[in-house]
Parts: sequence; C-alpha cells; structure tokens
Amino acid sequence: MAERRLRVGYALASKKQNSFIQDSLVTLAKSRGVDLVRVDTERSLLDQGPFDCVLHKLYGDDWKRQLRDFKAEYPNALILDSPEAIERLHNRISMLQAVSELTIEDRDETFGIPKQIVIYDSDTLFDRQAWETLKFPVIAKPLVADGSAKSHKMALVYNHDSLNKVKPPIVLQEFVNHGGVIFKVYVVGQYVKCVKRKSLPDVSEEKLAVSGDLLSFSQVSNLATNERIDEMYYKLMRLDNTAMPPLNFITEIARGLRDALKLNLFNFDVIRDSRNENRYLIVDINYFPGYAKMPGYETVLTDFFCDIMYMKRKEEVESPDEIDSSVITGMDSCQVMRKILTNTCGDEDDSSLQVSALSREEKESSLRV
Repeated sequence: MAERRLRVGYALASKKQNSFIQDSLVTLAKSRGVDLVRVDTERSLLDQGPFDCVLHKLYGDDWKRQLRDFKAEYPNALILDSPEAIERLHNRISMLQAVSELTIEDRDETFGIPKQIVIYDSDTLFDRQAWETLKFPVIAKPLVADGSAKSHKMALVYNHDSLNKVKPPIVLQEFVNHGGVIFKVYVVGQYVKCVKRKSLPDVSEEKLAVSGDLLSFSQVSNLATNERIDEMYYKLMRLDNTAMPPLNFITEIARGLRDALKLNLFNFDVIRDSRNENRYLIVDINYFPGYAKMPGYETVLTDFFCDIMYMKRKEEVESPDEIDSSVITGMDSCQVMRKILTNTCGDEDDSSLQVSALSREEKESSLRV
C-alpha cells in the first residue's frame, strides 16, 4: 500500500513565504510524510487541491470566499486558521479582550492587560477628561493590527504636548515599567515556547519630567540600531540574568488563549510589572508570527503537521480502538505524533524546561477548523 502522506498547501505573502518556508523545514517535513506545497495566489485555490490542510496568512473578501469554496468541496480539509478567528487579532482592542475570558486559579502570579483606551478622532485625543484615567507615558498604537508596515508604527508618548504627532484611530496603552525585558510566547497547537528579548527601557519620574518629545518605533522587541535610546541601560540590565516567568503559568495562559481565540498559530507578548514581580501583563497578540526566529521551529512545525496527520488517520479508521498502539504513543513509521508533546519556556539560546504533555483529549480538541 502506498504511503499515506499529508499535503499541506501554504498560501503566504512573498515576504512571509521567504522567511517561513526554509529548506530545512521542507526537508524535515518531507522526511516525515508531510509535503509542503505552494499555493499559487494568482490561481483559484479550488483548482489547486486537494490539500489535507491549508496553511495561510492572506486577507480580503476574495480569499475568504476561496477558503469557503474549498471547504465546501473538501469538508475534511483543515484550514489553519479560520479567517473569522484571525480577524479578531486585527483590532488591538478586541485582541486583548480575550485575556479577560481566561481564568487561572490557585496561583501566586496574576495577569491582565495594561490600561488602554481607543481614540477615534482628534477631538477626543486632546480632551484630557476623556482619558484622565491613563497616566503618562503611554504607547500609541494603530487600532488596526493587520500585519502591514503601517500597523507596526508605534510611539512612546511622554506627555500631552506630543499627542499632536499621533494620528487617530489609535489605541493609547499605559506604559508599565518592566525592566526592559519582554517575553514572547509562541504557540503552535498545544506546543508553547517562551523566549525573552530586549524591550523599551523603564521610564523614571525624572526622565518623564524632562522628556518633551515622543519615541517612534516599529517593534518593541526589535528596535533598529538608530532607534536604540540607551545602550548603556541594556548593558547594565544583563538580559541573561532576567528570570523567566513560571513555566506552568505561561503554559496555562497560552492554552487559555488558544481556546478563547480558537487559533492554533499565534504568539503573545508578556511583560512583568516592575512594581509587582508576580504581576504579568499581556500587551499584544499576533497571528502566525515569525516562527523562523524561534529556536528549532522546523521540528515544532513538523510535529504539528504530524499531529494533524495522526488526527486525519484516526478519522479514517472505523473505530478509535482499531488504531495501532504505536500510533497512539506517537512512533509509527512516519513519526506521526511525538511520544511526549512538550511545552517549553526558555531563553534565546534554546535552553528550555519541560512540562507534562497534554492528555490525548486536550490534543484532539486543540486542532480547530
């Protein structure tokens, strides 16, 4: 009998394709029975199937229609991820509302989001009473977060006088001192990995009193060389000495967000409040982030695809009891599923800690159409 392989069609913008579809990923996936096939965006998706799975990061009404037509033709195909679920992350207010839906009990650590408001017009922007609950400095972020260059244009605003340099609609998010470190948490299905990166330095009361301008930047965790504002600060900070968040705590948040957002592929940014070392704030959530920056991403994504293959094979048999025990433990001929699915939380050098694997019930519920 011919080997049953998994065909994953990927529909990505050229920049995303170049960063994500590396030879190392394609080769590893192929060796484990997963064929990554480029979707020609100039042609109808329906004409290019069948695919067992469509991996995408494209937007627009036409693309949504193509996905609906494809799903109607191939109802057993998996769409990663649902356009409707993805769209929730295109608005910086609705994306963080998911955090309020989470419940994590019996822990010393607490979590939430910074105070923030949305400003739709200039009149409200300069009306101090409209947002007097916020304290300076604030981060001004475009309301729309669709992955475009424009949506990444942000600014640290020190006082009211600098507000004339930002343009509504924007979200004003209270800046919280966090030791100049941001934790980026990558989620791939039930796999979770946390890394730490440099962030904006803390703002002292003295600096706030004398700062008369704003600081523009594109990404908090990836400031360009000409955007570095205090190199000595980073040298004194010693990123390597910064403690990671508790592993189980971050994993619980990741699982909760996965269920609330109904997404498999995303990351979220977390900071530790300098005023309370047990208080963590989620400041941003992104769909299908730059996984190639994540250590060992090829193995993580290939394992994820193999989990999908396992689920599809399970659907094809008459009864779950007929599945070979080697498949259940994750060691069939195509390495369909890892024997132990680990969640890791480590530094950029890929030092990591293991946590217990999810149960098979959790695994099966994590793959969403």
